[in-house]
Amino acid sequence: MSYYQEHPKFYVSTDCIIFGYFDNRLHVLIRPRAMQPGLGELSLMGGFVDDDESVDNAAKRIVEALTGLENFYIEQVGAFGAVDRDPGERVVSICYFVLIESDKYNGDAQWCPIDEIPPLYGDHNLMISKAHKILREKLAWQPLAFYLLGEKFTLTQLQTLYETIYGGPLDKRNFRKKLTPDNHIVTTGEIDKTTSKRGANLYRFDFDGYADDNVFKL
Repeated sequence: MSYYQEHPKFYVSTDCIIFGYFDNRLHVLIRPRAMQPGLGELSLMGGFVDDDESVDNAAKRIVEALTGLENFYIEQVGAFGAVDRDPGERVVSICYFVLIESDKYNGDAQWCPIDEIPPLYGDHNLMISKAHKILREKLAWQPLAFYLLGEKFTLTQLQTLYETIYGGPLDKRNFRKKLTPDNHIVTTGEIDKTTSKRGANLYRFDFDGYADDNVFKL
């Protein structure tokens, strides 16, 4: 027996804002759209949800297929369902933001600094704006920054990343007071000498420890 035949049918898609960080700037992956309508227009990475998968699994599948990566942070931003958002058909899109280490991506999409994003297809600029806002809000109480950095980092590199995403300077002393084992930031015992002869201590984030107690606050 079929149900809901009296109701209209919509397409469901996912669009993914893939953030990367390098050159002390937050970037987003964009690429020319590969289908009509809007063929060739700059766009986020996305695709349609298959009949046999959840929207979360669809988003993960799309990110894996388009980046070649399997390890990344992904979180749902929300649904975008304006009646006229897609000129082709009625499409409701579930939007996600994704955090990756930029140097692990070698595909054909282009990195664009978040403050230089050109006009994109449909409502994709709005999606980026909302995802960026969520990232800023959650950065202080979720360890999202460490998905953008390499496995090892200096405290200066970490602070610069926070300042980049927040859009302003942070007090060095106060910031470093919070970088303790209680926040699962531990020393590697190694020195980074790429920026000075004296070098700087390298740290890592203890994801296993965080998974055990789920406590983090900067």
